[in-house]
Amino acid sequence: MLRRPSGSPIEERADYPFTAEAILSNQRRQPDVPNELLFEVSTQDEQWLKRTESGETSPRARTSATWKRQSPTDSTTEKKHTEVTMLPSPGQGRKITPNRRSARQSQSKSPWSCSLLTIVTAGLAVFFLLSVVQSFLNRQVDPQGCIMSTMSPTYIKMSGFDTEHSRFATKYSLYLYREDGVDHYTEDNIGLRGAPVLFLPGNAGSYKQVRSLSSEASRYFHNVVQHDQEAIRAGTSSLDFFMIDFNEDLAAFHGQTIIDQADYVNEAVAYIISLYHDPHRSRRDPHLPDPSSVILIGHSMGGIVARTVLITPNYQSNSVNTIITMSTPHARPPLSFDSDMVKTYQRVNDYWRESYSQKSSSNNPLWHTTLISFAGGGRDTMVPSDYTSLLSLVPATHGFTVFTSTIPDIWTSMDHLAITWCDQFRKVLIKSLFEVVDVRRAAQTKPRTERIKIFRKWLLTGLEASAPKTLPWHDPTVLLTLSDGSRSMILQSSNLTIRRLGAAGQTNARLLPLPSGEEADGKLITVLTDQAMDRFGDFEKLEVLFCSISPLPHGHSSTLLPVEIDLSDGSPGATRLACKKAGGDAIHLPASTRSSKHAFDQASPFTYLQYHATDVEEHQFLAVVDKASDLSEGWLIADIAENSRTFMVANISLKKLLMTGLHVELPPDRPLMTDIRVPVLHSSLLAYSLRLGNLGCGSDAEIFTPLLRQYIDQPHESKFFVNFKQADISLHGIAPFMPPALNGDELASGVSFQLWTDPTCDASLNLALKVDVTGSLGKLVMRYRTLLAAFPLMVVAMVLRKQFRVYDDTGIFITFTESLDKCLRTSLPILFLAMTLFATSVAQTSTFAFRHNQTANSTEALVDYTQNDLFLGSSDTFFWFLVPLTGLVSVGACIAINYLVLAVTYPLSIVYSYSTTKSGYIKHEEPQTVIRSTFAPSTPRRRAINTIILLMFVAFVIPYQFAYVVACIVQLATSTRALRFAREMRSATLMNFSNYTHSIFILMLWVLPINLPVLIVWIHNLSVHWLTPFSSHHNVLSIMPFIILVETLTGGTMIPRITTKVRYLTDVIFFSLAVFTAMYGVTYAYMLHQLVNLVALWLVIVHYAYQNGFPLSGLKGLLEGDDDSDVNADVKKMP
Repeated sequence: MLRRPSGSPIEERADYPFTAEAILSNQRRQPDVPNELLFEVSTQDEQWLKRTESGETSPRARTSATWKRQSPTDSTTEKKHTEVTMLPSPGQGRKITPNRRSARQSQSKSPWSCSLLTIVTAGLAVFFLLSVVQSFLNRQVDPQGCIMSTMSPTYIKMSGFDTEHSRFATKYSLYLYREDGVDHYTEDNIGLRGAPVLFLPGNAGSYKQVRSLSSEASRYFHNVVQHDQEAIRAGTSSLDFFMIDFNEDLAAFHGQTIIDQADYVNEAVAYIISLYHDPHRSRRDPHLPDPSSVILIGHSMGGIVARTVLITPNYQSNSVNTIITMSTPHARPPLSFDSDMVKTYQRVNDYWRESYSQKSSSNNPLWHTTLISFAGGGRDTMVPSDYTSLLSLVPATHGFTVFTSTIPDIWTSMDHLAITWCDQFRKVLIKSLFEVVDVRRAAQTKPRTERIKIFRKWLLTGLEASAPKTLPWHDPTVLLTLSDGSRSMILQSSNLTIRRLGAAGQTNARLLPLPSGEEADGKLITVLTDQAMDRFGDFEKLEVLFCSISPLPHGHSSTLLPVEIDLSDGSPGATRLACKKAGGDAIHLPASTRSSKHAFDQASPFTYLQYHATDVEEHQFLAVVDKASDLSEGWLIADIAENSRTFMVANISLKKLLMTGLHVELPPDRPLMTDIRVPVLHSSLLAYSLRLGNLGCGSDAEIFTPLLRQYIDQPHESKFFVNFKQADISLHGIAPFMPPALNGDELASGVSFQLWTDPTCDASLNLALKVDVTGSLGKLVMRYRTLLAAFPLMVVAMVLRKQFRVYDDTGIFITFTESLDKCLRTSLPILFLAMTLFATSVAQTSTFAFRHNQTANSTEALVDYTQNDLFLGSSDTFFWFLVPLTGLVSVGACIAINYLVLAVTYPLSIVYSYSTTKSGYIKHEEPQTVIRSTFAPSTPRRRAINTIILLMFVAFVIPYQFAYVVACIVQLATSTRALRFAREMRSATLMNFSNYTHSIFILMLWVLPINLPVLIVWIHNLSVHWLTPFSSHHNVLSIMPFIILVETLTGGTMIPRITTKVRYLTDVIFFSLAVFTAMYGVTYAYMLHQLVNLVALWLVIVHYAYQNGFPLSGLKGLLEGDDDSDVNADVKKMP
């Protein structure tokens, strides 16, 4: 045995000679050993010789504590390990390939190193993301026009609704609203006298959000309705607003919470109905029937709860017939991280679709149900307003979706919370509810067809093609008598203009002849004025009448007409006209003047009438009576125009629109209103800019400034632009991941622009439309915001796939950054190209199948409501470029996370190194000894016991999401320790292990956001003392592979190389994960956890089945409690 001068022994290397010449000679005698392995051995021996000759390190003495701790079996164990790991397996001897040569070069690369390609890719991704964020925050942003509402709330808790009625009574509560100073109630009698309404708050919402609606209901009934005896006789009554306190449950994150809330709502509905049977609580007229149903109003996820109520087992038939939702994502869940949430949506939506597909009303359980969905529009950044659409769920006869910017006298978008308190909105909604209520019926509401008509009248513009006209059904109410004097005039033109009222100094009439017979076909009659019309068709200074020459229709007598206007001055040859008022057909338009800025400005609106000539063909004249005796402000324009001049279609391709834009010129003799439809504008992903040029009128000559309405009919979305010169155009049309329309009905194509201009301005107008590219970037945020939680996992899977391929081939586990660089040069571009081609072909196939079904008169059974679930959810081939852009962003996100993790683990490793040094830790020289002492503080058997205990907690106490977070924290600690020793020891073995643990941590980190929402729900339930476990989140198998893998890595076990064909299975597993993530990662994000769980299971199998060179040996050692079963824990010692 060799000794130093000090007498300390020098460890002998029995396997190799002690001189460089002998080592090289030994290498020449081993022709069967691969060159790369000999290179590793030679390098280790040369380093050992240098340390020995220079005296830099002192070998451990036999008397040292470390020497004494070595067991006799250590040398044998390492010798066996050395033979297994260093000698090639059969067929392993291969020549040095470029991959192996580059892998050896990467051995010395730092985890921080970054290639030029990676830097450029990251820079492009950051630039694109910043552009998207800047566009989202600053471009194409709708203005806020809501006015804050006021109220005096009082909340009465219904303490009688306890655990005897519902098992959720300890978690949720029921309240009754009373307006202080308006509603009369006492402690003994809460004063129930009207129709019951139940409000359901949304995700983390408060029951107090109902105070705006309920306050307006109380005040409006107290100030207006109760004084309208006609309405009272028609069944109108007050509204009793109840509300449920869901304890601010996070319903958007958890499907089971939706089910629980729906169960509680059903029990609350039954309890509310029972209250009206108690004379001590009710002040209703005893002659009225007891209520049998309740109106449900839901905000956000409360709307989904309201729809779920109808499919729960404890639902009482017809106890709910009217559902109103505000900013509710009906079409698809806002997050797909929870499997229960996705399945609940599928179950609810399938039930509604199946019900409305029934041809017989007796087979449709929802035949009497009305559903109205309100959307906030562009200002709602919590829930994409595209998801509020009911087109795939409810036919137009039973419900519709309307945007708040469409509703007359509101004309503004609203954010997610403003829709609950906006003063303009609550007034319109409450007025429509009072008209819907009929307490004379047990259902407390009018029949379904009447409810739909009422809601359409109050909530839609009246400009829709399907909007009914009441004029043909009215009886004449005005007798207009005219003579040939100066007080009446029959115009010979097709238009009529009054610039100032009272110019004649006395009442006068102007008559515009109406087309009749064949001339009436294809003509449109329009009237626009700044004067306000009441609901009976009366103006203060005007009369707009549709008149017929006497004799009156059969059964009518002039003496019975309530109003008579005589302008004949007693002339015996006077003409008598029987006229009708246009009450009920008046349409409100926002005022557009030089001082107008927004449609929602608090200004008196314009009054607009629009009829097809065939609707009024029984009348001969449009009479305008100016009743002002003095010159006063006010104007009116009437026009009769051909439909061919009024309605235009601009056929242009999207590519041409993108390159050159669209230009439309309107002639000087244009009609009062022009409607231009652009069929190619249908996507929610694009934004546009529209400009108006060549304004010929000055401020003194024009009667009003141009007014623009942008609209689509499905869903009902309109935006008004007053004093129009330039407008930002965005829409909620065909959006990604949205299901097709119910029964496969084809959606109306394109956006229309309705333009009102002063026809007296003798100048042409030019409309210029172009795509706003920078503004369109911001539209990606709301439609693809969950993409960053899924698609980067595809990149991570490809990176790990490359790392394992290089590792199995060369024995070097390259860094995450280097593997990403290699993927950017080979596999990732190919994958993105394949995804692009496949997505384009799928889109073309879906479009062809849809059109084929339309041609074949397809039924509901042929409609595939999941056809847009693949990839990025778009069936438009124009957006093929989104796939590579998404790939670019995903790569950039992975680069950022990689360096963020390094930025965290590197300082932690320094702190850890400092703390262990301060605590007296003595650093060993051999890397294997370092790993053993650092990563294996406990035996495998003890780690197995810890794993079993944690799994027991998952099975009975905590959700597996909690255990996953713990696993991530443990993996972070393991990665930190591995980085510390790799940085200090400069060992290839430690560097491999550090890169491996780092990559596994990044993989787990991308799955973490999928698990956090359910964990947050669990913590919230603990905070409200609700300890009922989640039955669907205690699946031990969903977390067991993760826990075993992490526990294995805490022992410092490097995954063995696989040199057989089984290594291709690892390749296939990671590639399959990447493909599934690309195809279904956004729609079924919860599946990503399960897939990565399977990946962890495979890695665990590799760890234990291939440890020590042959299958199942590591598992045997684990079961036998062999402390030295870890490969990297073996330490070779000479006696």
